[in-house]
Amino acid sequence: MIRSKATSIFIHAAGWLVFFGFPLLFMNRTQQNSGFTFTVILSPYYWLFCLTYIFMFYFNAWFLVPRFVFHKKYVIYGLIILLLSGCVYFLQPFDNLLLHNLKKEKQSTTAPIGPQLMPGADSNKNMYFGPLPHEDLRMQDPNLKKPSNQVVFIHQSGNIDLVALFIFIIVIGLGIAVSTVQKWQLTEQMVIRAEAEKAHAELSFLKAQINPHFLFNTLNNIYALSVTDSEHTSESIMKLSNIMRYVTDEVTEDFVLLQSEIDCIVDYIDLQKLRLGKKTELTVNFSGDIGLQKVPPLVIMTFIENVFKYGVSKHEASVIRINIDVKDNKILFLCENTIFDNRPTSNRKGIGISNTRQRLQHIYPGKHSLNISSENNMYRVELEVIT
Repeated sequence: MIRSKATSIFIHAAGWLVFFGFPLLFMNRTQQNSGFTFTVILSPYYWLFCLTYIFMFYFNAWFLVPRFVFHKKYVIYGLIILLLSGCVYFLQPFDNLLLHNLKKEKQSTTAPIGPQLMPGADSNKNMYFGPLPHEDLRMQDPNLKKPSNQVVFIHQSGNIDLVALFIFIIVIGLGIAVSTVQKWQLTEQMVIRAEAEKAHAELSFLKAQINPHFLFNTLNNIYALSVTDSEHTSESIMKLSNIMRYVTDEVTEDFVLLQSEIDCIVDYIDLQKLRLGKKTELTVNFSGDIGLQKVPPLVIMTFIENVFKYGVSKHEASVIRINIDVKDNKILFLCENTIFDNRPTSNRKGIGISNTRQRLQHIYPGKHSLNISSENNMYRVELEVIT
């Protein structure tokens, strides 16, 4: 934000420096006096020219456009612009500066006042053609009097300062453009901020759905062990305690270490092993540089949970394969389980997979691939994530 303001100030300062130099370059084009530029800068008409347009630019850009144009009060805005143009017509900033410059130039090139000789006359004969000492200048034509050194003119009747009006139109147009661009940038920033907040809220909502869903299934498994008075009930409660600690302490973050996710998976698999029979073939493999990688919490766990939920049978043989491999900046996850044709389809649709898809779209847009397929009586999930 500070950098943006500094850039804006620099652009405005550079623009006004160019504008200040415009009348100097225009008037110095035919001048040979090295001190002429300094004389023009000290002129009050130079500052009248500059300050008039500076005031109108910022008054238009910071007040008129936001107050009237952005609120669609075009008639009032048009009347105020006409009033400002009338002020420019009355002040005539460019013509006043130009006439003042011409006056200074004429004074600098006029010969000193003194006795004038008639062309071709003898210089030894003091022939003087100026006014006689005894002549009364009060009766002469005022137009023949010497012009005064004082220059005072603001508005010359019947004269239209077209250059000043043209510059006024440019300044007003630039003010409208600057205000419009600033409003567009502010609106774009608000949209980006709103989208980020929406994405964060959606992720929080999705995680809030996943956690109860995951714990609900785990508690069902422990309940099944307790009903059968299994000796592994206490051990399964300890495993659930580890999982609960992970879910409550670490899952609140957007990313966790892959090793922490795997530790939770191992506890969950050990918990599931307590109810697996001899007909289930379980293969689990973790490889690669796991310690330095980070993943969203419970993304992989969602697929592990479904594997044990739908891929285990007490009456039929089943196969479960789980593999996590880390290569450079890629995490490759693969899980497979047997599909049972005689298992009745549940009327209740799980939310784990759909929420996981949405989370991956939010967190890894264009940097992940998720393929779910069913071939050769096997349900297969392949997930590749580029971290």
